[in-house]
Parts: sequence; C-alpha cells; structure tokens
Amino acid sequence: MKKRLVFALLLFLSVSLSSFGVHKFYMGIYQINYSPEKKMLQVTSRIFVDDLNKALEKKYNKKFFIGSDKETLGSVELLKKYLVENFSIKVNGQSKTMNFLSKEMDADVLICYSNVKDISKINSLEISNSVLIDCFSEQQNIVHVTVFGTKKSLLFTETSMREVLKY
Repeated sequence: MKKRLVFALLLFLSVSLSSFGVHKFYMGIYQINYSPEKKMLQVTSRIFVDDLNKALEKKYNKKFFIGSDKETLGSVELLKKYLVENFSIKVNGQSKTMNFLSKEMDADVLICYSNVKDISKINSLEISNSVLIDCFSEQQNIVHVTVFGTKKSLLFTETSMREVLKY
C-alpha cells in the first residue's frame, strides 16, 4: 500500500511538472560609469553568449562560436559591428564613438568592456540599446548608469529601445 502511494505521488508530480513548458529568460545587463577624472564613460556589457551567437547567426547568415575555442577574428569583428549598430550613446546630443576594449567569458556570459573618451561635461545622456531584441522579442536589457555619484537604472525592451537622462 505504501509503495502504491509513493508511486502515485511520483507519477502525479512528474505529470504535473512536465505539463509546464520551459520558458527561456532573455536578459542583458549593462553598466555605464562616468569617470570625470579620466573624462570617459566606462561600459561593461553582460550578454548570454548562446543568445548572442544565435542573433549573430541570424543577422550574418553564418555559424558563430563567440566565447569558444572555435571563435575566429572575423567573427569577433562582426560582434563589434553588431554591438556598435545596436548599442549607442549620445552625450549632450552628440553621437559618440564606442571603443571596444576587450571581452571575456564568465560561465555562459560574455562580458564586453568598452569606453567612450573625451567626455568633459555631461548635461544629457541618450542611450539606445536593441542588442538581441531583433532576434528575441522577449529580450530585456537593463542598463545601470552612474554619473556624478547618482545611479539610475533603465529597462530596454522591444517597445522601448531609447532613453534620455538629464543632468
């Protein structure tokens, strides 16, 4: 009797759990810090590498292996191009060039380091972020911005890919 009860409970749990579909979570985290002494914005991006590879494959119609030993210099150049096209910053209404510095892997997350130089004064900061949104409509990109010691967090989605901060 006890064995039947345990079996019935296990069967019920397995059927119940299998009826729920797995929902993929699409999230990117970005940090922008203003360093007045260096007169630059320092940008750190954290993006799930499997999602990034899929987005790059969709855009460029070729297989990507960013973050693996199969990665090529050509694929890294296309990664940089993709990031420039989908993540941009305007300071005081002027478009600024993002300098890609380096990247590294942390488990399944690609961390990219960039900067924007020659920023002596900030009155407004306009950020556009559509990274992975072109491939995954559920993608959400959170951007934490720290300027003059004040931290603000922004959420970028399919319906909101541009934000302006005033200082």
